[in-house]
Amino acid sequence: MITFIAIILVALIALNGMMFLQQPSMIFFPSKKLELTPKDWDLNYQDVNLTTSDGKLLHGWYIPHEKSKKVLLFFHGNAGNISHRGDSIAIFHRLGLNVFIIDYRGYGQSEGEASETGLYKDSEAAWQYLTKEKSIDKKDIIIFGRSLGGAIATRLASKVHPSALILESTFSSARDMAKSILPILSRLLIFRFKFNSIRKINKVNCPLLVIHSPDDEIIPYHLGESLYKAASQPKLLFSMKGDHNSGFLMSQPAYEQMLNEFINTRAP
Repeated sequence: MITFIAIILVALIALNGMMFLQQPSMIFFPSKKLELTPKDWDLNYQDVNLTTSDGKLLHGWYIPHEKSKKVLLFFHGNAGNISHRGDSIAIFHRLGLNVFIIDYRGYGQSEGEASETGLYKDSEAAWQYLTKEKSIDKKDIIIFGRSLGGAIATRLASKVHPSALILESTFSSARDMAKSILPILSRLLIFRFKFNSIRKINKVNCPLLVIHSPDDEIIPYHLGESLYKAASQPKLLFSMKGDHNSGFLMSQPAYEQMLNEFINTRAP
């Protein structure tokens, strides 16, 4: 019996060691090459380079809208880079918003290697760029996060109090996400990343919009719903249709109409 228990313990230690080393490659899927620029989408833009508090040089785009002072700070998902977000940027531009989107460290033309604490620093640098370098009032900034970007957006919004927070197709925490994929194995693992949005969402005191699809095949709907339930008022939940990556397109025109109403009534 003692030998059997020892074998189990050694196996668990080995499994945790292997998974601990593999977790970054299981979460972050960066692409370095920029396939397109806003010019390809018939949008004017400014290349932006900014430096994080730990000295990493990040790259992003500021896409201006001449008729608006409101800015949407865009945090994308865990794969690709900013050049793959053209459809979303076009939607927000049609809604009359300036858009500022950055690539996290290790993505696109940004330096470094992705990590949870690193991505949080990246979001803070983006906020500082808007509020300090461009002198934009925080009451005119809407934070948007999709998928993994929702965790980054939630954490930032809990600290800086923007005009509004929009979370799309995101999750409550990394552990909850793991439980939905590996319900038994996840209970035995040590997690290198937390991305614990559900512990931070109640510190968000601006209007909140949570968008999710019951048909999402990657991040279960109930995780987005849990995040919504844990948040304080004022808040709104919109159930779109379609899969994880294209639900916002499959849900048109209702998706864009809903965003327009939220932005104009909850974050005027």
